[in-house]
Amino acid sequence: MAVFFALIPLFLTLIGLALSIWSIFPAPNMTLLPLSVGAPEICVWLLAFNMIGLLSYVVFRQPEFLGILRWLGIGLSVMTMMLNVHPLLQLSGTIKAANRSMDQTLGHNYAVNIPAEIRANFRPRPFSVLTALRGIDAAPIRIQKRIEFAPGLALNLYQPINSGKYPGVIQVYGGAWRAGSPDHDEKFSRYLASRGYVVVSIDYRHAPQHRFPAQLDDVKMAIEYVRLHAGQWEIDSDRMGIIGRSAGGHLATLAAYQPDARPFQAVVSYYAPVDLTVGYVDPPMPDPIDSRQVMRDFLGGTPTDLPELYKQASPGQLVNRQLPPTLLVYGGQDHLVESRFGRKLATNLQTFGTPTVFIEIPWANHAFDAIFNGTSNQLALYYTERFLARSLM
Repeated sequence: MAVFFALIPLFLTLIGLALSIWSIFPAPNMTLLPLSVGAPEICVWLLAFNMIGLLSYVVFRQPEFLGILRWLGIGLSVMTMMLNVHPLLQLSGTIKAANRSMDQTLGHNYAVNIPAEIRANFRPRPFSVLTALRGIDAAPIRIQKRIEFAPGLALNLYQPINSGKYPGVIQVYGGAWRAGSPDHDEKFSRYLASRGYVVVSIDYRHAPQHRFPAQLDDVKMAIEYVRLHAGQWEIDSDRMGIIGRSAGGHLATLAAYQPDARPFQAVVSYYAPVDLTVGYVDPPMPDPIDSRQVMRDFLGGTPTDLPELYKQASPGQLVNRQLPPTLLVYGGQDHLVESRFGRKLATNLQTFGTPTVFIEIPWANHAFDAIFNGTSNQLALYYTERFLARSLM
């Protein structure tokens, strides 16, 4: 029994290491992907856990014959805590780069031009340890769900608690074009509605049962439905933005950049595919979701089979004029949609005079904002709400 208690510190160390190692190693498959996404986002919690593991070597004294294991465990604990601290050490440089991009795009001291009553609701800082530990709260709001806008397709409506006239934000969920619902990203919808926006989370048909352009057609239909009901839903139709994540970001940008699209005042895209042809020819390594199969399901073939369709489905191909102000957020450790695609899109948008903010979060993986109070989403949320406020004033 004494030996069992003596080994408790080593068990804690190995558990902490097994979780923390995914902060730097990409997931080779879907089973391990949640660990790769979550480890850097809960680094504060993991750091606390591993500190407890390190202190346990003092509480549980090892017999002399376990001395080597004790020092091995201490060494592993220190190494594991270094993995946990790694995202935090990159915070300062990432914030500086994001501030610089915001200032260059929106103007120096852009926040001064945002009404004081809106600024008062902003998150005060890009990252807070206390927020990482206790979460992000949203004030009470009004919610209507399952509002049908087409046969078999519905949307969710999130409104501020008080009646009025507010800027509107249409939200498109992700899920590799194959899964998802308007209930996804509800914490974000609630948060934004509590800050004075009407958020409309829309649905679309899924691949492979329905192939492109069915998804784009559904998003367009939903946009028109929202605009038709803008007055009823207290939306200022002259102040509208659209946001999406992953496949949802792809559909959001694709819809907003169409030559015949009714104008949005802001586009926000998190880790979205941009050039599907290049994404197919040069997939990420490792590729935990088999991105080539995902695109074949979505489009019905390969770029060799359907070159024009791949072009039509690529938002980057639509950048040939000035487009709505755009915020692009990508993770530096994303092995589903690499940040190089977002960086290239930002450069092309800027070439044609589109106000564009590009933010790369070095430690973040795909779907980092699934951990709503995580390290990356705190930062993304800080800049997203400022970008929307400045663009939708």
